[in-house]
Amino acid sequence: ARCVQNSDIDLILVGDSLGMVVLGYENTLPVTMDDMVRHTAAVRRGAPNSFIIGDMPYMSYHLNLEQTKINAARLMVEGGANAVKLEGGSESRLEAISAILDCQIPVCAHIGLTPQSIHIFGGYKVQGKTPQAYERLIKQAVALEEMGVFMLVLEGVPEALGKEVAKTLQIPVIGIGAGRYVDGQVLVNNDLLGYSDLIPKYVKTYASLDKVIVDALNHYCSEVREGIFPEEDNVYFPINEEKKDN
Repeated sequence: ARCVQNSDIDLILVGDSLGMVVLGYENTLPVTMDDMVRHTAAVRRGAPNSFIIGDMPYMSYHLNLEQTKINAARLMVEGGANAVKLEGGSESRLEAISAILDCQIPVCAHIGLTPQSIHIFGGYKVQGKTPQAYERLIKQAVALEEMGVFMLVLEGVPEALGKEVAKTLQIPVIGIGAGRYVDGQVLVNNDLLGYSDLIPKYVKTYASLDKVIVDALNHYCSEVREGIFPEEDNVYFPINEEKKDN
């Protein structure tokens, strides 16, 4: 978080993808509200001056509107987020968004390939490929903007659909696997830094931290085993009497 804040990145999304890249889950579904609050709060401590969006995990906005509002408020109050994000554009999602907005909490929407719906989709599959699905996503995007979301994340759709959604909406459309013609891009930190086991097609890696880390650990092990580390600069000595008198 500190490195991101010190970079040119505009804002931070603490996504439930942390379940896969940090907690080691197969998908995002096991991530809990406590997980999201804890990690969002940690990011806030590392990036106190950044705009942070906290992701609402699976089943945190599905049961009833009262629980939805409580969970969104937790991300703001306990997690220190500036806004929340939730997936989907159905009627029930619009109701959830309306309830959250009624609490004066800004909402970012997320449609397309929504990872919390992978079992409905049959896996991580590109959405909006048929004419019917294409039109449905455009209608959802318009309805979400009309509901009052301040930003839309559009994931895993054909580039033409990303272009049309961005052209249609007045709010920023942020793509992740949505092509070149949206208003902005978001990637998982571990993916773009080359610190991930699986790199999706839409990702471009800008570093190879996996290799950097393994090389550094091997270098450390080698120096320990050869007696090179620790060196004189790495050990403590008794206080010099002359220095103590001063």
